[in-house]
Amino acid sequence: MDRRPPGPPGDARRGDAGLVSGPSPQRRLGVAGGDAVSPPSAPADGAERVRLRFLPEGAEVRVPSGTPVFDAASWNGIAIDSTCGGHGTCKKCRVRIVSGEVPVGPLDPRAFSVDELHEGWRLACRASARGDLVVEVPPLQTRPKAALAGVGRHVILRPAVQKRHLVLEEPSMEDQRSDLQRVLDALEDLEPHTSIEGLRVLGSVLRSSGWDVTAVVCDQELIDLEPGDTTARRFAIAFDVGTTTVVATLLDLESGQPVAVRSLLNRQQPFGADVITRISATMMDSEALGALSARVHETMASLVSEVCAEGEVDPREVYEITICGNVTMMHLALGIDPEPLSMAPFVVSTHSLPEVLASDFGVTVHPRAPAFVFPSLGAYVGGDIVAGMLATGLTRDRRLRLFIDVGTNSEIALGSVDRVVATAAPAGPAFEAAQIRCGMRAAPGAIEGVKLSGDAVSLDVIGDQEPVGICGSGLVDAVAELVHCGLLDHSGRFIPDDDASQSHPGLSDRLTKIGEERVFVLDWRGGADPERAVFLSQRDVRELQFAKASIATGWNILMRELGVDDSYISQVLLAGSFGAYLTPLSAVRIGLVPRIALPRIVSAGNVAGEGAKIAALSVRERAEAHSILREVEYVELSGRADFNDMFVDQLSFPG
Repeated sequence: MDRRPPGPPGDARRGDAGLVSGPSPQRRLGVAGGDAVSPPSAPADGAERVRLRFLPEGAEVRVPSGTPVFDAASWNGIAIDSTCGGHGTCKKCRVRIVSGEVPVGPLDPRAFSVDELHEGWRLACRASARGDLVVEVPPLQTRPKAALAGVGRHVILRPAVQKRHLVLEEPSMEDQRSDLQRVLDALEDLEPHTSIEGLRVLGSVLRSSGWDVTAVVCDQELIDLEPGDTTARRFAIAFDVGTTTVVATLLDLESGQPVAVRSLLNRQQPFGADVITRISATMMDSEALGALSARVHETMASLVSEVCAEGEVDPREVYEITICGNVTMMHLALGIDPEPLSMAPFVVSTHSLPEVLASDFGVTVHPRAPAFVFPSLGAYVGGDIVAGMLATGLTRDRRLRLFIDVGTNSEIALGSVDRVVATAAPAGPAFEAAQIRCGMRAAPGAIEGVKLSGDAVSLDVIGDQEPVGICGSGLVDAVAELVHCGLLDHSGRFIPDDDASQSHPGLSDRLTKIGEERVFVLDWRGGADPERAVFLSQRDVRELQFAKASIATGWNILMRELGVDDSYISQVLLAGSFGAYLTPLSAVRIGLVPRIALPRIVSAGNVAGEGAKIAALSVRERAEAHSILREVEYVELSGRADFNDMFVDQLSFPG
């Protein structure tokens, strides 16, 4: 399998040697078993530059001949959907060649129908540009459905950002105190220090404002003096930097209330859907780390512009940002080599970062605004989980609670005020629907809920439109419903056709085959061809089984560490965007969570973002975040003798 990350245009790599030559859509299609026609006078790879024009934006780029279309787009800021980082495994980088010659590759027939191939559809990562092309790129959903809020709690408002209005006496021959000392003497309840950047403007602001100023202090640093009385205006932005989605919340620090909240797809997406793929990109390409840093900086900067515009706030009035995210995201955002995170013994550069500024994350707020970054417990239990535990008060509660952040790398914590243990389970991309045949992000057209009632199939589709695919919550619902009605047995295998015809005659026609693989059709999309339908394949079921087994093994090991069983658990918190839309009943039916009373299973939403907001509103809570590092015990799953046996036991669906 090709595991190389996308390369820059100046470092074009050769296309697949196994390409089946064929003419462009304007000529006869060359497919396996048909007449192959080689493109005329194709230049050698890299021998000359070719021009690509991308529709509908109309952007034009010039790249060396032989550069994959995906790479040409990615390195020029044109987003093409992908979850594998351009390795040819997800088959989601669909583009249409409007003009020019791109032969059909060996993977294209697996992703497109014959009609679509004739229309010019190709996989961008396997389409080499050996001549001038006009390429149509389907619009990428940059705002997938995401949880913008979650379970939180009230805190005492005591932000790190403080303002004091000062009317100072002018210097005289009798009073020759320095400008800085004059300000510090007036700040009777604060003892800040300042930086050289602050000193450079201090004197001029004092004199131009007639010695009537507002001192801005953040974390005991005097970061600015502003003319007049601006004490009513102080803001912070809380970021939840996720692998898939980045959420920003603008907070009014006077009232403690959110002013605006926005989310965007993380622009690192072309490098892969999961952290391991992105780490691999940095290992294979020396320029990838810089590109990944720039992409997340662009995402955060765009969100700053959006929330400030909505809240009618000058970005210079944002005096601090707080950030939570997994360890890999923080490494990539700050340009720290993430390679040690990808291999045993999985060592982080540091659990608690030194002082950093908002500008280190590429955001344009107050130029001296600091950034508070949540500490991490381990390589795969990062600051986002610490923020989640802070928001839910997991370490303060007398009840035994199970916290699960469901995703590609699922973090799990179990405990109470007496003791908390945590771990990370490598669930894979199934919950993001990345490797699912008809999988897609939680965007308009995605099936997010499935209900089988008798012989009727009821679908909940985002945007109330015709289905085009299925997202993670829809995948879990579909499998849970099929297990419950008996069309899937407890081993995860579709039952024989004869049995399906007897038990569910109205659904049996949906249980069919594509090639040699059995599938269940969720929506026929107006036709009778299962390949054109939205369906659930046998392989999709297996992907979900592996994912849920990994998570279930994780919390079972944590229960073993504490010497408890399901009956001791008072509450299950399902965190993150996926957890917010997951049906508790479906989670129980597939064995993703313990079998407890449904009202005790809570969709906690974006608790990481709530933790980031709490940190912006209270310096006392930041101390609590750091104390979590001392109180929570990290349990490493890799290398445990009991992991494999427990994992196998969890593969089947509950009886």
